[in-house]
Amino acid sequence: MKSIRALVAGAVVAGVLAGGAAFAQGPRGDGPGGRGGRGPGGAAGPGLAIRALDLTESQQQQVREIRERHAAAGKAIAERVREAAQAQRAAVQAVPLNEGLIRSTTFALAEAQTDVAVHEATIYNEVWSVLTPAQQAKAKQLQAERAQRGAPRLQRQRQDAK
Repeated sequence: MKSIRALVAGAVVAGVLAGGAAFAQGPRGDGPGGRGGRGPGGAAGPGLAIRALDLTESQQQQVREIRERHAAAGKAIAERVREAAQAQRAAVQAVPLNEGLIRSTTFALAEAQTDVAVHEATIYNEVWSVLTPAQQAKAKQLQAERAQRGAPRLQRQRQDAK
């Protein structure tokens, strides 16, 4: 049971690290959104599909500035998550078992992951304030559609876990 928890925790950490690292790196390639799909042409935060909202050039610049302003903090938080995940992995694999160390490293990892969520929410809210009411309504509609498309997959995952 503990190895399954460690495996699940490792998978969650890997996802957070990948997302945090990608978020911190910003766009790549040519054009406003780059190949990475983030920034004015892609996601400006979790669940916000900027490309579909037809931002003005001024709005695109504001989104770029928001991302740039938060990039260093994003990199630092992603590094903290990576280090906390490594520490937790080492604690889980330590012989003899040290439950206190596992608990403390898991708590540190959870704190770092919480910082990622707060950081993403901060950016999301700043970008949201740049959008017009019509763009905000369209963003909500797109989020609802994406959630609907993801619902069958979530149900399959829950059934597979049983």
